[in-house]
Amino acid sequence: MAALALGLAGTAAIVVPSVTAQANTADLVVDYACQQGVATSGSGTVYLRTKLTVPTTLNVGDPLTVAWKLNYKDATRLGAPARLPNGGRIEVTGRVNLTGSWIGQLQPKGSVDQPGAMIKGTPLKLPDSIADFAYTDREGTLTVKPGKLFIDFRPPASEVMVNDDDSAITYSDGWENLEGQPSGDNDYHLDLHRTTVAGAWASFTFTGTGVDYVGQRDRRAGPIDIDVDGQPGTPPRIDPSTNDDGTPVNDANRGGQTLWKFRGLKYGEHTITIKNVEDGKWGQLDAFRVVTRELANPPQEYRAECTLISAPVAVQVTIGGGGENPVSPSPDSSPDASPDASPSPDTSPSPSGSVSPSGSPSPSGSPSASASPGGQSPSPSPSRSPNLSATQNYVVAVVPQGSPSPTATRTVTLTATPTVAQVAVTPQGGAQTGEAPERMAASGVLLIGSGGALLVIGMLSGVAMLRRRAAHAGERS
Repeated sequence: MAALALGLAGTAAIVVPSVTAQANTADLVVDYACQQGVATSGSGTVYLRTKLTVPTTLNVGDPLTVAWKLNYKDATRLGAPARLPNGGRIEVTGRVNLTGSWIGQLQPKGSVDQPGAMIKGTPLKLPDSIADFAYTDREGTLTVKPGKLFIDFRPPASEVMVNDDDSAITYSDGWENLEGQPSGDNDYHLDLHRTTVAGAWASFTFTGTGVDYVGQRDRRAGPIDIDVDGQPGTPPRIDPSTNDDGTPVNDANRGGQTLWKFRGLKYGEHTITIKNVEDGKWGQLDAFRVVTRELANPPQEYRAECTLISAPVAVQVTIGGGGENPVSPSPDSSPDASPDASPSPDTSPSPSGSVSPSGSPSPSGSPSASASPGGQSPSPSPSRSPNLSATQNYVVAVVPQGSPSPTATRTVTLTATPTVAQVAVTPQGGAQTGEAPERMAASGVLLIGSGGALLVIGMLSGVAMLRRRAAHAGERS
């Protein structure tokens, strides 16, 4: 098997396999029955046929990948939980339990968008597959067993107009449907409903987090009471014949106006009801606007839980060493722990700096890629003793488990004789006594000064004698 040698801190080497053996796989066919949530809004109980693919043999370092193909088993289908003009998304999460050498759980996940408008009960599409994986950093044997599937529906953030003639709106007696209104009135879809009967009401059940009431501002209109889910709205009454400041309007048929709105409802199904208060005054409905904010999590009430109904199945996975044992770096061979570059001059044979083979760091990436809350993360079995390579400055002996820890004997050779004296000054005499020399006496300084003066006087006397001789020579001549 090919191998790649990597140097660490210039003193050690690691051998890592660069080629892994082809893993064998097992395919498990698993049937499920799904209930609650989007199963209830569909066929009631929905049956799935799935295929789980798991490798049976791996080498250390290979990922343990679990792939899960999803299909409906029969004509039963999950259904849209509400009226959703902008579609939504199906998200599927599986549970795969690991036991044996490792204990934990994988959570394969996948999702698919539902295109187009839907009404309650519209069949939902499943994602083709879901998958998850975990890193393998130890040898061992574990058992892989599929658990439950969970199917969530996530509605998109949206604002949807619902026209006054929509079948989802219920009217009491006393309303008339006015079609083909002038475009200048700005009514939504150029139509609206109107009543002049006190107590006449209109009710609309929607799914979202907010709702708006849209109608005309008109001087002929009267007060309207509003409640949500059987409770007075905020505010509980509006008057389309007045402005926001309470002053009367002079408008006639000014349509497309948001007369009342409310936000902050918990996502789910709600009902808004409007009621005309005064007889002879206009109560009008042009449209409702349904608002859904972006949700951090899919609504819990939409979750379907799928339980295995076929015979329990499991796969045993063997993680081998791949033919070569990976070498874990010892503490002294790590980039942050290099040998001492300046050993003290001790040439005694006693060992120092013992090295324990059990001190190698645990490799990262243990198989806990997506453990469920409360589940124990897969915990690899203890690592083998590392195979340490001898370095330039150490002789390392690796012993079997249970024997005394090996020691590292340090060999030191002085590269140069020390050039700095052990005593601050040069000692007297030929032998090194360790005594400092006597200080120079003051008489020595005077002696040198006197000698210099005598030398100058002698030079001046010589010059004088030479002049005298020259003068006597001149007289003789």
